[in-house]
Amino acid sequence: MIGTQNESSLHASLKELYSQPGDIIEGRVDGFHIDVVKKDRLVEIQTANFTSIKKKLSRLLENHHVVLVYPIVFRRDIVKIAEGTGEVLSTRKSPKKEDVFDLFSELLRIPHLILHPNLTVEVVFIKEREIRCDDGCGSWRRRGVSIVDRALSEVVERRSFATATDYLSLLPEEMPSPFTNKDLARLAGVPRAKAQRTTYTLKKAGLLEEVGKKGNELLYAVV
Repeated sequence: MIGTQNESSLHASLKELYSQPGDIIEGRVDGFHIDVVKKDRLVEIQTANFTSIKKKLSRLLENHHVVLVYPIVFRRDIVKIAEGTGEVLSTRKSPKKEDVFDLFSELLRIPHLILHPNLTVEVVFIKEREIRCDDGCGSWRRRGVSIVDRALSEVVERRSFATATDYLSLLPEEMPSPFTNKDLARLAGVPRAKAQRTTYTLKKAGLLEEVGKKGNELLYAVV
């Protein structure tokens, strides 16, 4: 979890968003801690690091339908606070903007599970406030400034992925067949690294196959 707290404000807000009267929050199922336990499904909220839930997810999917919630930041406001008092010193908009292809930064850790009939991955596009404090304990990249919390400002959209059609719908309609990572990056308007993570995940999930090469570029086709 990002920050110094046991649970970020973002995680707590998403639990509230996905819970309804009668649900059990912070329940136990098959020996595992679950964010929201509903009558017909389990809701797990993961803001990062799908590797940490790989074994847990595999076990739960044997007997339960699981909704895996992952937030993607449409807009991030960086709020700097004073150490000790918490006084807001400054607020600025981060130039970084995520998109749906950022999902594959995490899905590449569980490609063998994404088409499991008991799994639905739900992307929540959000606006968030990232709270930072100049306490000298943070990354050298931020010159010692720590990220102490992430807070939900607004839910912009939600999108679910459960079937092959859901995932393949992310490929642009004008995509040639076969296609390269360069084609995907250009037509989807994303960096090449994102395109590579996407094709890697979809290939491991059995949705794409390598069908040759074009120069130094691998060629992919939908299975």
